Amino acid sequence: MQHVDSLYGAAMRLTRNLSDAEDLVQETYLKAFRFSGQFEQGTNVKAWLHTILHNTFLNMRRHAGRDPVAVDSEIVERSSGEPARVRTPEQILLRDTLDSDLQAAIDSMPDQLRQAVWLRDVEEFSYAEIADMLKAAKGTVMSRISRGRRMLYDRLVGDKRDTHGLRIVKG
Repeated sequence: MQHVDSLYGAAMRLTRNLSDAEDLVQETYLKAFRFSGQFEQGTNVKAWLHTILHNTFLNMRRHAGRDPVAVDSEIVERSSGEPARVRTPEQILLRDTLDSDLQAAIDSMPDQLRQAVWLRDVEEFSYAEIADMLKAAKGTVMSRISRGRRMLYDRLVGDKRDTHGLRIVKG
C-alpha cells in the first residue's frame, strides 16, 4: 500500500478522471493480490505495480471502445448553455507543486512523451522498467524521454530567447 499515491498519480494522468483513476488503482491492487505468486522476489515491486496499472488501463481502454455510450439528453440540454470549466486530473493533482508555465507545457505534450518523461523524471523508474511498463523497446523509451524533455525545454525556455539564442529578460 505504500505505492498507492504513486499509482494514483499515474492513474490520474492516464484516465484524466477522478473516479476512473480510483477504479484503475483498485483494479491494479486487486490484480496484484490475485497474482502475487507471479511477483519475483528481489525485483522492484513499484515497477511491477505500475506495469499492472498500465496494462489494466490499456485493457480498459480497449474494452471501452466496444461499449455503447449512454447519454442523458436532458443533462446535455441543461449544460449546453453553460461554459464548461473543467480541470484535467493533472491540473488538480499538480496545481500546488507546478508553476503554470510548466503545467501548461506538460499538459500540451503528447500522451506517450508525457508518460515516459513522468515515469523517468518524477517516479524515477529505470529505462528498462519503463520499457516493460509501456510495452516498448528501451531505445524507444529513451527517445520518447529525450523528445519529451526537449519539448518541455522548448516550450518553457525556447520562446523566451531571441533569434540569436540569447535569453530575453523583461524589465
